[in-house]
Amino acid sequence: MRVLHVITGLKVGGAELQLYELVRRSRHECEVAALYNAGEVAEMISEAGVTVHDLGMSSNTEISALGRLRSLMRARRFDAVHTHLYRSCVYGRIAAWSAGVPVIVATEHSIGETHLERRRMSTGVRLLYLATDRCAHTTIAVSETVAERLRQWGVPGRKIRVVPNGIDFDRVTFDPAARSRTREELGLSEHHRVVGVLGRLDPNKRFDLLIEAAAPLLDENTRLLLVGDGPERQRLEGIAREHGVADRVVFAGQRSDVAAALSAFDLFVACSKQETFGLSVLEALANGLVALYTTCPALDGVDTDRAVEVPGDPEGLRAALRKELDAARPRAQVPRLRELYGMEAVTERIDGLYERLLAKRKEPLDRGTAETAETAAGPAAGQGVHG
Repeated sequence: MRVLHVITGLKVGGAELQLYELVRRSRHECEVAALYNAGEVAEMISEAGVTVHDLGMSSNTEISALGRLRSLMRARRFDAVHTHLYRSCVYGRIAAWSAGVPVIVATEHSIGETHLERRRMSTGVRLLYLATDRCAHTTIAVSETVAERLRQWGVPGRKIRVVPNGIDFDRVTFDPAARSRTREELGLSEHHRVVGVLGRLDPNKRFDLLIEAAAPLLDENTRLLLVGDGPERQRLEGIAREHGVADRVVFAGQRSDVAAALSAFDLFVACSKQETFGLSVLEALANGLVALYTTCPALDGVDTDRAVEVPGDPEGLRAALRKELDAARPRAQVPRLRELYGMEAVTERIDGLYERLLAKRKEPLDRGTAETAETAAGPAAGQGVHG
C-alpha cells in the first residue's frame, strides 16, 4: 500500500515524533506532507528514507492549500491518507475525499476537557472538525479517554478505534554516559539530586505549580531541571526568582535527545491539568525512573509502584516529592509497558487497520456514508520536497 500521512507541522512534539516512529517502521510505502513548519522532525523522517512534502502554508486559512494537497494525492495515487492533528484533519480529510483516496484515517492525539491541541473548544472548532469527519472512515483515539471525549463531541462511536501511542524503548533507555555528558553541559554534577520534567512550557503543564511545590526542597544538593521550551518560559523564570530558587532551577530549553535528558534525571514529575495519553510519563518509566504524575490515562490498568499519582496542589505535590527524594529509589523497569506500548506492536495494528479498510473499500468514499472501522475490522503540491 501507498500511504500519505498529513500533519500540521514537523517541529519537535509528541505527535510529530510518533509519526516519525510510525513511518520508519511501517511495512507500507509511506510519504509525509506537512502543511507548514517542516522542521527538525521533517529532517529526521527524510533521513529515514521517507519522502517529505512541505505544502508551505503561510496561514491557517490558506484555502489554496487544499488544491495543492489534492493534486499531490491524485498524482501519487495513494491507497490511504492518514491525518494527524486538528488543522491537518480539516485540510487533509477534505482533500483526500475530493481526490477519491480509497481509505481515509485520522488520529486524534490530544483532545482535552476544554482544549483541543491548546486550541479552546469553540462551537466553530467543533463543527468544522465534525464536518470533515464525515469525509473519513475511521478516527484513531490514542486512549480510551480520547475516545470518550470524541464520542461526547459527536464523533460516532462506531467510527472510533483505540490504538495507543507507542514507545521506542531503545530510544529512551538509560544511558550513563549521556547522563554525565548532559549534566556537565547544564552545570550539574553527579552528586546533585535532579527532579526533572520534559515537555512544552505551556499553561496546561503547570510547571508553575511544580516550581512552587519544589522550591522549599531545593538546596545545595537538589535541583529542578525543566527540559523544553514554549510561551511560559519567561513567566516560569520569574516564578523561580520570586521563590528565591532561580539558581536552583535549570531551564535546559528544547532538546531532541530524549534519552539523554531522562538519563540526567533522578525523579520525574508530570503535573499537567489535562492529559489525553501521558507519553512522557511512559518514557520516564521506560528510562527506569520513578514518575510522579497528576493525570496519565495511559497508566489505567497498569499495576506498578514506579508511577505514583499525586495531588495537583503545592502542598500535596511537595509531600510526594519529599517522600521520593528521601527514598532515592534506584532505576528499575516496568515490563508490562513494553507489552502494551512497544512501537512495533502499535505500528502493526495501524498497518493492519489500513489493510482491512482497503479490502472492504471498492469505491471512493461517498459524502456522509463513511464506512466505519468497526465494520471494516470485525508534480504538484509538494513545495520543497525532501528525501
